[in-house]
Amino acid sequence: MIIQSLKMAWKAIRSNKMRSFLTMLGIIIGVTSLVVLVSIVNGATGSVTDQISSLGNNLLSVSISDDKGKPMTWEGVLELAEEEEFAETAPAGQGNFTAKNGTESGSISVTGTSAGYYDIQSLTLGSGRFLKKADLESSSYVIVINAYTATTLFNTTNVVGEKISLDGVRFEIVGVLEEEESRSMGFNMSRMEGYIPYSTMMRVSNSVKYVTSFYVTSSSEEEMDTAETAITDMLLERFNQDDEAFSVQNSSELMETLSSVTSTLSLMLGGIAGISLVVGGIGIMNIMLVSVTERTKEIGIRKAIGASYINIMMQFLIEAVMISLLGCLLGIGLSWLVLFAAGQLVTSMTFSLSMGVVWLAVLFSAFIGIVFGSYPANKAAKKKPIDALHFS
Repeated sequence: MIIQSLKMAWKAIRSNKMRSFLTMLGIIIGVTSLVVLVSIVNGATGSVTDQISSLGNNLLSVSISDDKGKPMTWEGVLELAEEEEFAETAPAGQGNFTAKNGTESGSISVTGTSAGYYDIQSLTLGSGRFLKKADLESSSYVIVINAYTATTLFNTTNVVGEKISLDGVRFEIVGVLEEEESRSMGFNMSRMEGYIPYSTMMRVSNSVKYVTSFYVTSSSEEEMDTAETAITDMLLERFNQDDEAFSVQNSSELMETLSSVTSTLSLMLGGIAGISLVVGGIGIMNIMLVSVTERTKEIGIRKAIGASYINIMMQFLIEAVMISLLGCLLGIGLSWLVLFAAGQLVTSMTFSLSMGVVWLAVLFSAFIGIVFGSYPANKAAKKKPIDALHFS
């Protein structure tokens, strides 16, 4: 009975190709939206997660909101590295400047920091060197730039020893990062970036004076909790036991927060795409009602020769589910094409069909077919043979 119903459903779909395709269109759009949106979120999350993971699981980020009249200095931050709980420390002060070389210029984001920043942020040099402790102590006007800055201002990355100006102040380029370091959090959104000694940043920037943000790494991942406790205790003592004067965030907490946010985002986008599937289901029910009306005499003949309520019910229900699943398969194919095109345009992220999302789309599409096909199928199965045969 099932096989015969499948054959009849396929014949009915083929006999009205355009109508069947238009009926599937809502399911196709819904499945494509669901798969593509969730896959894009997963791809972006994977890129950001990889970037955070590359920093290791022993990173602590400290922000100071109220120094209580006891401002933190860059010397004080570097002294923390002498404690056994910590491996590296580095202050981080941000500023935006206009970088210029001859006729070439552009806006550059500059970080005032120390030598430890190189290992903490897992940077990689393409040429030259990074900042040294001597640069901070002497407030040297030296800068390390990323590859994008070098090519923008000089049209080459071989620029160690060259000079650039930041808002009119001359700096010597002592190092250039490798090209991949010009990417921001996994996205290929290149921007001009530079790193100068923190003490020099205090001279050239009006907004950076004392340290309000710095990084600390523990001696090992196992010592992460010990290091977090140690830095928290030190800051509480410094800021009169006011735990609102500062915040300490470790990389594992950041990963957990990111996971929570992306999971919520995936559910929200999946729900929005699910609405399209429901709309597609309404379209299926509408067309199936039309089909039942058109095939009333066929139903009457089948009932007259012995077809039961279940036989008629199964015939139309299978047809509705088949339309829904065919639309789902076309939607999955279209999703693959969209993700392939997105992968070609955004090379810094990997987009792939998640089998979990694919199976979810298939199951939900089958559910939509059953739910919205039940009413038309039941209406067809309940027709009386004599009434159906007299229908014109």
